[in-house]
Amino acid sequence: MKQGKEVENPESRFFAVLMAAAKLPGVRINREAYLRSALARHCSEEEIRRAIEGTPAAAGITVELLDKVANESIRYETVKVSALSAAAGIPGILALPATVPADTAQYVGHMLRIAQKLAYLYSWPELFSDEGGDVDDATKGMLTLFFGVMFGTQSANAAVGKVAGMLAEQVAKELPKKALTHGVVYPMVKKVAKYLGVKMTTQSFAKGVSKAIPVIGAVVSGGLTLSTYLPMAKRLKKHLAGLPLADPSHRASEGDVVDGEVVEEHETFAPADAELHDADTTAVKLEQPRD
Repeated sequence: MKQGKEVENPESRFFAVLMAAAKLPGVRINREAYLRSALARHCSEEEIRRAIEGTPAAAGITVELLDKVANESIRYETVKVSALSAAAGIPGILALPATVPADTAQYVGHMLRIAQKLAYLYSWPELFSDEGGDVDDATKGMLTLFFGVMFGTQSANAAVGKVAGMLAEQVAKELPKKALTHGVVYPMVKKVAKYLGVKMTTQSFAKGVSKAIPVIGAVVSGGLTLSTYLPMAKRLKKHLAGLPLADPSHRASEGDVVDGEVVEEHETFAPADAELHDADTTAVKLEQPRD
């Protein structure tokens, strides 16, 4: 018996939502502009210049200070996404088909925003090449892994750590495209994407139920967003802050910087977590947000 498009494989579903959200206005963060604005109240002009031209870690900015700036960005994005989610819940059941997809894309868009901000603070390279262009496969893979960390998957943690190690070792200014698209990290990207596709289905269902009742639905929707978005952002912040890439002791001399591809290591991951292996079966469960 044929299934409808709405039950297409979770991996494709996740990538479709991710790409749609990446095209929304204001979702893509300009690394230079963000670092200049975020660090302006905390760092000297020379430190900011070095952070932009190199990385915050190479500029000698401490993780403690970056944590403070990261918390400011998390608070800003959390308030913004929660308010917009509550507003999207007001129309009620008649507008449900329109508001649920829009709210999902909006939610993912804010996840993208905070993922970029945290990545740039903790010394990751530019993720989007321009404001309106297509998202390349390496960026799509890296964002998928960041989302996996936000959702608490240990496999994504390991994969992000692997990529960070490549960047730190080679002092690279670009993502390791080969590893992310068909190399050592790629299988994990696919598994995490499948898991996230299922998770987004269950969370969208929870939001849809809450929006079926006008006004009350708005409060529930905004509260649900707040209770999920904030801990996920903090989870990603904690992981990125703990990687060697964010350590100010890792400083590169100008001649060490590599603009091209990171050399791929011949290494494989252990089998994916049980949570990824059983991802398809979780679609029938409506899980409570984790702190």
